[in-house]
Amino acid sequence: MSTNRYESPLSSRYASDEMQYIFSPDKKFSTWRRLWVALARAEMELGLPVTQEQVDELEAHITDIDYEKAAQWEKKLRHDVMAHVHTYGEACPKAMPIIHLGATSCYVGDNTDVILMREGLELVREKVVRVLAHLRDFADRYKALPTLGFTHFQAAQLVTVGKRATLWMNELLMDLEEIDHRISTLALLGSKGTTGTQASFLELFEGDHEKVRLLEEKIAREMGFTAVVPVSGQTYSRKMDYNVVSTLAGVAQSASKFATDLRLLCHLKEVEEPFEKDQIGSSAMPYKRNPMRCERICALARYVMVDAGNPAITAATQWFERTLDDSANKRLSVPEAFLAVDAILNIWANVASGLVVHPKVIEKHVLEELPFMASENIMMDAVKRGGDRQALHERIRVLSQEAGYQVKELGKPNDLIDRMAADPAFGMTKEELSAHLDPAAYIGRCPEQVEEFLSREIDPVLKKYAGALDRGDTELKV
Repeated sequence: MSTNRYESPLSSRYASDEMQYIFSPDKKFSTWRRLWVALARAEMELGLPVTQEQVDELEAHITDIDYEKAAQWEKKLRHDVMAHVHTYGEACPKAMPIIHLGATSCYVGDNTDVILMREGLELVREKVVRVLAHLRDFADRYKALPTLGFTHFQAAQLVTVGKRATLWMNELLMDLEEIDHRISTLALLGSKGTTGTQASFLELFEGDHEKVRLLEEKIAREMGFTAVVPVSGQTYSRKMDYNVVSTLAGVAQSASKFATDLRLLCHLKEVEEPFEKDQIGSSAMPYKRNPMRCERICALARYVMVDAGNPAITAATQWFERTLDDSANKRLSVPEAFLAVDAILNIWANVASGLVVHPKVIEKHVLEELPFMASENIMMDAVKRGGDRQALHERIRVLSQEAGYQVKELGKPNDLIDRMAADPAFGMTKEELSAHLDPAAYIGRCPEQVEEFLSREIDPVLKKYAGALDRGDTELKV
């Protein structure tokens, strides 16, 4: 770690080594070389003067990149692709005359970007699946534990702790579907030439259009793709970058929703994120257990959601067949979005695997509000006993306000049941009234909804991507 120059916190503190490698110089420039090998091989197979010996030489030097030499060439030429062409050529003197034959810079630049984005999305998908697996266990464990539901962060009808977790999971499942779609539809730029017309390759193949088409097919197949973009300028449409980063921003939205809910639950002391034995919550207040991991999720998620504006503006401002004002922005916005989402998912998996539930606190909060929620059932019971529904409704309204005053103004317990027992309009004892205070009677189909959601929606996904679970969670750096 350098201490005398800026280093991105995403690299030093947050993102995993595996995601950082995908966007590393080694991965980028070795992929450039793989693309040059694929181009040379396809040109050889289609009859251009490229030899097997030249292809073999290129293959033998895919990873031994002399970065110092490349930097010297780039300083001289002021062109990164040509700097690496010359560096590669010095390592492969026999192949030097045919490296990059017919191609433009975007052949290696854009095709590599697509390859890296796809690999990044595949890693994101793995980590999304791991989070879903942890939340699945949590939802199943607490599927029947009643808890206050909240609308407007005001107490509403009861739900269960597990049912609430399915809401987090459902949004993440939507993100997974979007990730799958992006992975399956990403296409290489292919070999389109300087303005997308393939004129240079048509010249090389002496007007043979079929060979120009086959060239792209062969390159795509070697790089693991089934398709290339149908038409382009010099670059693939920058809407592709926008679509990918928007997909990542969707994951960030779901993560932030989860983390925000958990921060509120932490305040209520109902559910907390993991807190380690020696962890310090505050430098000034030793008693504190701040939800710092969920706060970090929210902070990083905010960055990703705002970052999605970068490729949107870039896509909107490209001129004709291309301009270069995309390049510097792409180098930042796309990899940083991947690194930030990688960090978010690492933290989310850590939190979801160690959530701490406090059932007694949850029960206390439920019982404080339950008399109000039970009032409709009590009213119907009283009507069955001969009461007047309209008169009872009015009595409940008045008594509820009186009980609310005791709670809010005097800080006393909710005494609505005692007030009803003392009111002859209800004709019920406290014991009879209290029979309506079983929280399980007010959770509707929550346990069944959880079971159905897990078996129908989540379990098939976990089975489909079982390999992701075998690899385990990424250890947090800090």
